Amino acid sequence: MKNKLAKLGILVFLFSCSSTKQISKNTQQILKDNNTFLITEISTDRTYGLSPKNPVEVGGAKDSEGPLNERRYLNSLTGPNGESISYYRAGSCCPVKSKNGFMGSAMLDNYRVTWENSKDTVSIYINMYDSSELKAPFGFGLKK
Repeated sequence: MKNKLAKLGILVFLFSCSSTKQISKNTQQILKDNNTFLITEISTDRTYGLSPKNPVEVGGAKDSEGPLNERRYLNSLTGPNGESISYYRAGSCCPVKSKNGFMGSAMLDNYRVTWENSKDTVSIYINMYDSSELKAPFGFGLKK
């Protein structure tokens, strides 16, 4: 019985240690103005922001600015040719590991984005619990 408990304890320890390797980042974001982040780069990674496995990390949840940071990020983007975009929050999805989330987990927000003459809307996945360097998703532009 003690042997089984010891093995169980080791398994719990190993799995709990592996989950702490999560990338919870806390990069300080720079504001262009109160409603817009300063972003200077477009990602070359075609999955950045466009896949729930590679979300944009805007942070702010711990300061009660998570939704505002999501909008600040989206307000920084343009369509591929500088078009103004419009967006709406389609809902939450996709649990991710996060030291900054509730009990080590967080949900992503899915925003649907479009611009004039676009053929479809694009989903952008945003994590408001963790923050990292911000870029525009591949195929988008940045406000000047």
